[in-house]
Amino acid sequence: MDRLLAIIRRLRGPGGCPWDREQTPASVRKYVLEEAYELLDALDQGRPEEIREEIGDLVFMLLFLAHLFEEAGRFTLAEALEASGRKMIRRHPHIFGDVEAEDTETVMANWREIKAEEARSKGRRHSALGNLPRALPALQRAYRVGERASRIGFDWDRAEDVLPKVREEAEELAGARRTGDPGRVAAELGDLLFSMANLARHLGVNPEEALQGATNRFVERFQRMEACLEAAGKDPAACTPEELDAAWNDVKRREEEPVPRP
Repeated sequence: MDRLLAIIRRLRGPGGCPWDREQTPASVRKYVLEEAYELLDALDQGRPEEIREEIGDLVFMLLFLAHLFEEAGRFTLAEALEASGRKMIRRHPHIFGDVEAEDTETVMANWREIKAEEARSKGRRHSALGNLPRALPALQRAYRVGERASRIGFDWDRAEDVLPKVREEAEELAGARRTGDPGRVAAELGDLLFSMANLARHLGVNPEEALQGATNRFVERFQRMEACLEAAGKDPAACTPEELDAAWNDVKRREEEPVPRP
């Protein structure tokens, strides 16, 4: 960490890199996010070498961001780490204090109460929904909001109970389309997606991961479709919709064919 901090000071210092010297907290925001997602990709692939590299890249960007605030005299990296340490100790009284908690449910109940007290001490209004960041992917945030609302009983009992709401929102979306009002269409589409996120939660499925999986399958099939068309001497971009559909269905049919046993 000391070596990374020395590199950052050199990049930002006199005679350093022009690009790095131009960066601000606002400009590096997207890079912090990108590095976090690259780490998640590496975790999904389960390759330790790539995970190691991406952890290093993410830590570098966090240190870079902390250094920008230190340069501006707002706070130091040491202060940020010390504050985090105090917070973790305060939120684990069953480890660092005399509170007893032998199961996860009790631990989480204590955690929520401590967070609520922290909010009140800062003059903030406490909500059962907490302070989920708005920058979370939309489906993931919808999933987490529904999860937190359920903690106080504001929820459906079963997945079967959510389905009528999904159908209701789909009908309202169809009605909004007939009005031709883009704002209403967007609002109703959002309501439908929010309902789908809650349905996923009741089915025990993370909607963000489910959509990622569906998108990945589409990309793989689409690329195989392109390869099949190109192997037949056709340019996918010049094909008719009927040719594309036929090639797509051919790829799907091949996926469904049983693999012969050796």
